Amino acid sequence: MTTPILPALSAEQLSATTLLRFATAGSVDDGKSTLVGRLLHDSKSILTDQLEAVEQVSLSRGQETPDLALLTDGLRAEREQGITIDVAYRYFATARRRFILADTPGHVQYTRNMVTGASTAELAVVLVDARNGVVEQTRRHAAVAALLRVPHVVLAVNKMDLVDYAEPVFAAIAEEFTAYAASLGVPEITAIPISALAGDNVVEPSAHMDWYGGPTVLEHLETVPVSHDLTACHARFPVQYVIRPQTAEHPDYRGYAGQIAAGVFRVGEAVSVLPSGRTTTITGIDALGESVDIAWAPQSVTIRLADDIDISRGDLIAPADDAPPVTQDIEATVCHVADQPLSVGQRVLLKHTTRTVKAIVKDIPSRLTLDDLSQHPAPGQLVANDIGRVVVRTAEPLALDAYADSRRTGSFLLIDPADGTTLSAGMAGAAFAAAPDPVVADDDAEWDF
Repeated sequence: MTTPILPALSAEQLSATTLLRFATAGSVDDGKSTLVGRLLHDSKSILTDQLEAVEQVSLSRGQETPDLALLTDGLRAEREQGITIDVAYRYFATARRRFILADTPGHVQYTRNMVTGASTAELAVVLVDARNGVVEQTRRHAAVAALLRVPHVVLAVNKMDLVDYAEPVFAAIAEEFTAYAASLGVPEITAIPISALAGDNVVEPSAHMDWYGGPTVLEHLETVPVSHDLTACHARFPVQYVIRPQTAEHPDYRGYAGQIAAGVFRVGEAVSVLPSGRTTTITGIDALGESVDIAWAPQSVTIRLADDIDISRGDLIAPADDAPPVTQDIEATVCHVADQPLSVGQRVLLKHTTRTVKAIVKDIPSRLTLDDLSQHPAPGQLVANDIGRVVVRTAEPLALDAYADSRRTGSFLLIDPADGTTLSAGMAGAAFAAAPDPVVADDDAEWDF
């Protein structure tokens, strides 16, 4: 067989292409890793030694053809069980676009890894086995994609070769999933019938499904609009480090270093420092050792201000006329990722951008039931892989955006203060784009903050 080689793209070609971050998801054995392997193989994005290693392992197992799933399932436990456990990241490029791919697990106990992989994705590929249709884990992954505000979702109906490439089977699954995802507020859903094992409609059009006239998976990935321009978002700058060299050369230098989370900052612009609310003006911006007049996300820079304000790690610099609200009471949707439950009254740490504060879980108003998207009221606690609404009270005020407005400054983590374990990934504000107003819990007078 012909051995694929990595396509030789020039530096000019790579710089001219756009970047798409996407994640794959789906239930167990729906073929996610095989799809990723087929995508890499047929787009000639595999190094020769990688393919040779996969061929050797496949032959040792008695397989006549290479098991392309081994290209992403790198852990020994994954290869032994034939499942994906950890998130596998792959980087590849075509002449039209560069890609960062996160292959996420399908097992329910690894839903937390799907949250990790999709948290920065602009597109999610949700696989469905054509023989089984939409199952509970399919709904769970669609709900996670909707909660994380992933703007584009692809339904890949896999293993069409095992249902004789029947159009009615594909149409029924596509209709059911599209209705479900649309009810969650997913803005764009594209359904594609594929066979990852045989290569149908992955990179090349299928000769067995002449009834389908849409794009292949790769064609869609190459042409889907990418709208992750952080410079168009509300300007936000979380302070990571205060620079005070106090040397003979720089006796009075005071700069605030960090990465711009979103938006654009300019010299001379009036800004607010949160949570204190003090206002001042940007007098200088240093980037890569040089002074610049303007900087934008996601550049790492040092900002100098006109006034000596008490600023430390965790403070947020934002335009004076576009600052986020400051609050100690946070209503949010969380995906609980820890084995230990999250309970009402539990003390936690809340990490938001570069700031970590003490907090307490004031209430858990509801837990999402994925079958019908109903809210189970007052569950008392959330267990691993649950999705629910929480009300958290922090010991110190935070400058928090709604997640719908900013995925960077509207997200946070709840952490176990005893051992540093991540408990939940939170998204401030309303749950789904099409959801009603969030549940508001009654005030509790027993706070000790």
